[in-house]
Amino acid sequence: MDGRVARRLVERFEPITAHDPRVKRRQLHRLIDLVVLAICGVLSGCESFTDIERYGKRKRAFFQQFLELPNGIPSHDTFSRVFARLNPAAFGECLRNWINDFRDCANGDHVAIDGKTLRGTFHKASEKSPLHSVSAWSTKYGLTLGQVATAAKSNEITAIPELIRMIDVEGAVVTIDAMGCQTEIAAEIQAAGADYVLALKDNHPTLAAEVQAAFEDHLESPTAEQGPGYCHQRETAHGRTVERDVFVIPAPQTLHGHAHWPGLVSLVMMITRRIVGTTETGYIRYFLSTLPARARRHAQVIRSHWGIENTQHWVLDVTFREDNCRIYKDHGPENLALLNRLALSLIKQHPGADSIRAKRKMCGWDDNFLLEILAGPRQI
Repeated sequence: MDGRVARRLVERFEPITAHDPRVKRRQLHRLIDLVVLAICGVLSGCESFTDIERYGKRKRAFFQQFLELPNGIPSHDTFSRVFARLNPAAFGECLRNWINDFRDCANGDHVAIDGKTLRGTFHKASEKSPLHSVSAWSTKYGLTLGQVATAAKSNEITAIPELIRMIDVEGAVVTIDAMGCQTEIAAEIQAAGADYVLALKDNHPTLAAEVQAAFEDHLESPTAEQGPGYCHQRETAHGRTVERDVFVIPAPQTLHGHAHWPGLVSLVMMITRRIVGTTETGYIRYFLSTLPARARRHAQVIRSHWGIENTQHWVLDVTFREDNCRIYKDHGPENLALLNRLALSLIKQHPGADSIRAKRKMCGWDDNFLLEILAGPRQI
């Protein structure tokens, strides 16, 4: 398995050599060697280019089995310069093509789209803002499907359509928070052959007021808590009880701007109550949806949307220490973020019960375990 896995890894990233940003006569190291070393390094717990250099030097005998390394292991300065100039779009395309090997199809998938800021990439001296990126997370497969960097959180509105066009969502359900509740984004999702569930807030004040009024009228009906348009959920854990009441009604044709929301079928209201000891808090959220008016289905989709926070963003912050990243030059932060998301996606495919942190350590300790992670569950 070792030789096959290594060859496939090199073959997957061979196309990136066409985008080598360096002057050819000054190249001491092959780009494919740099990329493979970085992927394996991040999988093994490296958090910086200095870490990757140290890791490569201690694993040189292993990497010489399938990499040329004509001038040994590159220095951390070389990694830094190359990844700062490497085109993230070309690099991201190679990563996506590899990730698609672990995803049977988009049909039946749930794709959660959300933004994240890497706070540590802010650089005061150069007045460089921290990297903000929007990524798509497959809740069914546990994979990062794509990522687009933006100048600021407000730019998510233009980044999300680009991300949707970049990945396969046909037959999937796409969920986005209120920032992405835009008619243009809804149209993009529908054009891609997917359904949507979009959080609605006061960025559409007239529409939000009408949706709220529609549910106020609906709740006055004695049958509001009956049938497929209603469900109740209760969860108790860690000294906290959370109750959710989900109501779904057909979207009235008279709704403000209805014609501008392609495929709109249902309106959703989720009432959440959180009880900790004697303290109770609550809030109400509203959603626009192209799914049929079935409450249990919407409850499951809305609840699993936050998986991108719990199983991607939180893990990247805590296990990968992404917010502590001090890389800020040019494309360096974006390319390292792509490496982190690739590593997380690959590790989550491994069937073992160990934590993500433990599996990263095991990748560094055991070359065969690293190759298992790189091979994916179908080859183990």
